[in-house]
Amino acid sequence: MRKRAFEIVRSEIRRGQEKSESERRDAEEEAGEGRPIFFLPELRGGLSTRVDHVYKVYKQMQKAGPELILPPPPPQSGEEEGGGAIRKHEGVYHNVVGHNDIHLADDKQRLLDKINNDEEMRHLRVIEKPVVLTLSSTSTAKAVVAQLDENVRVEQGGGAGQDRHGRLEKSHLPVVQAGEDPDPVARQRRDKVKEMVLHAWRGYKTYAWGKNELRPVSKRGHTAGIFGRQDMGATIVDALDTLYIMGLMEEFNEGRAWVQYHLDFNQLRSEMSVFETNIRFVGGLLSAFSLTGDPLFRDRALHIARKLLPAFDTPTGIPYALINVANGIAKNYAWASGGSSILSEFGTLHLEFVYLSDISGDPVFKEKVMRIRDVIKKAERPDGLYPNYMNPKTGKWGQRHTSIGALGDSFYEYLIKAYIQSGGKDTEAREMYEEAIGVITNRLVMKSHTGLTYLAESKFNRLEHKMDHLACFSGGMYALGAKRLENEITGTHMEIAEGLAHTCHESYSRTPTGLGPESFRFTEGIEARALKSSEKYYILRPEAIESWFYMWRFTKDPKYREWAWGAVLALEKHCRAEAGYSGIQNVYMETPQKDDVQQSFIFAETFKYLYLIFSDDSLLSLDEWVFNTEAHPLPILGSNPFYRKAQDSESQW
Repeated sequence: MRKRAFEIVRSEIRRGQEKSESERRDAEEEAGEGRPIFFLPELRGGLSTRVDHVYKVYKQMQKAGPELILPPPPPQSGEEEGGGAIRKHEGVYHNVVGHNDIHLADDKQRLLDKINNDEEMRHLRVIEKPVVLTLSSTSTAKAVVAQLDENVRVEQGGGAGQDRHGRLEKSHLPVVQAGEDPDPVARQRRDKVKEMVLHAWRGYKTYAWGKNELRPVSKRGHTAGIFGRQDMGATIVDALDTLYIMGLMEEFNEGRAWVQYHLDFNQLRSEMSVFETNIRFVGGLLSAFSLTGDPLFRDRALHIARKLLPAFDTPTGIPYALINVANGIAKNYAWASGGSSILSEFGTLHLEFVYLSDISGDPVFKEKVMRIRDVIKKAERPDGLYPNYMNPKTGKWGQRHTSIGALGDSFYEYLIKAYIQSGGKDTEAREMYEEAIGVITNRLVMKSHTGLTYLAESKFNRLEHKMDHLACFSGGMYALGAKRLENEITGTHMEIAEGLAHTCHESYSRTPTGLGPESFRFTEGIEARALKSSEKYYILRPEAIESWFYMWRFTKDPKYREWAWGAVLALEKHCRAEAGYSGIQNVYMETPQKDDVQQSFIFAETFKYLYLIFSDDSLLSLDEWVFNTEAHPLPILGSNPFYRKAQDSESQW
């Protein structure tokens, strides 16, 4: 517009026409008036790229000058606001009230025509601009959730909870914020957990923003091998849903902005763990999408999950553990039973991949995990147990080692949760869980000589009486299965769940720090205590607290809240640093040395479970949500309108 006006002025000067300064300005305005120019982006690439590009162009236009601002600026102080007045602003006429501004109408129509004529975009759900939440109060945040669902159409069986236009009715929205407990003590303790989150977040933001994790003692960034060698903001992605659930909208928006402008797996040039990338990045983004309806998170999850697909290119479909997303080369750990894949890794993809297929309409992810399940189900199991290793080329089991802790744990968790996620339609997952948990109960559930319930490990048909902290999740798994299956063994499994939760608390209470060791053993003279120095550390793990959360929800026994509060006090006393929270090297020392790592999962799991224990049951109701193994909540099909299934997605259930 500016160039066209100046060309007219210069041509008039060359013709020798003499005009005053004011006449030249009038000529510029007349030349530009009524001819708005809006350069639309080409809208090439993936959906997230298109949305980001439109938004970036919009922001650049705002900076270009008043003539290009869309929408028009608000009236300045003292200007007429009523009666349909029109304000003249540096050569452009803008609508103030009650007037059809040609700039707005024309530009909007051209943009809509561009979108409607794009064959790919026609079938995708696109919002007109990215959703940026800037609200802090929980009451207003609820309204934001409702508004997001006004803008994002969802498909749900039978249309339950929707109006005739397919929009969610506010009365049917799940509770994802607020959810205060009526007990004033619980509210006070929940506020303390929120303060801990803010302390950890601010330290990360100040000293390690964009890094994968924080070293809160030395105040610098930290990157573990599971994330590769590059900065991918693992803490940001892991923390998003927790920040949102707690109503920390300023911090949530900081994280969202980083995801929008910096989370790009096209920049990676190193190996990453397929398992960790799935549960933390894909799971975290899918959870943020389900909670908010913001398609940015869905599209980033889709982008990352597609980068993982070459790892599944094996003769059996069992994926490798590591992948270089830059070249698609994948491999297994050399130490894993002759280069085998690990059960807890290839068996912990189902929740995320099924949900991603359902909300994107791309069946490839569900096909990958269903093929994995088929291979696992057909493989003959020694003594009915699932070994921890499988060869991805032959589909044969590796070493005869079975554990409900490290290397095996979340495979069993995802069987019962896949059944729950499907709304009870995935009966194959239920059957596999019932069969597996039956063998585990008969062969691995043990009682110490004082009556402590624990889970042993099986190595070449011999029992090792050791239980990992990781296995402390199993109390919650037993309780969840008992409540959701409701069969003849429900009572027995609830007793086991209570016993396991109690034993894991004993592993905490029998240390001077009040925090549990990485592993603990049972012998004639020792119970629930670590024996090796390599087992005595605590790295902010959540599994014991996770089981106490489920036991609180299902039993309402106040001891579980008291145990959780004890963990809060221990974290504050021994793990809090000036810039965040650190693990400790020996839980049996009165003044333990810190390991100087703030694990990303302290946001995703430890803080979240503590917060939920002191919240009302309506917040992330277990009738509407199922947690992935990183504690990222995913909606349950058929009972949660936030599932947001793609219109062209077909369900095999």
